[in-house]
Amino acid sequence: MPGPEFLCGLDAAIDVVGGKWKALVLWALSVEPRRTGELRRELDGVSEKVLTQQLRELERDGIVTRTVHDQVPPMVVYSLTPRGVALDRALAALGEWGEEHRADISAIRRAS
Repeated sequence: MPGPEFLCGLDAAIDVVGGKWKALVLWALSVEPRRTGELRRELDGVSEKVLTQQLRELERDGIVTRTVHDQVPPMVVYSLTPRGVALDRALAALGEWGEEHRADISAIRRAS
């Protein structure tokens, strides 16, 4: 089955980070590699099922890598790939914009 045809680079990028949790997973992994449980605790409100699905999609797209350590019980650690680091850098400007306008956006939404 052929992959999707994107209209432009922005379309491809938004497709990769689309969803409520993917950008936040990238943000958490930009600090340091994390185990699934660590990510779940840090991203308050995400279910295990959704987090696992989001991680699988990010892994499929080459954004994160999943390393299984051979021990009992098995330890799985997720980290950013070079492509994921580049995507995180690209999202940094969006995060800066959000920080700059967060209070205003919250006030506008409370008022409506």
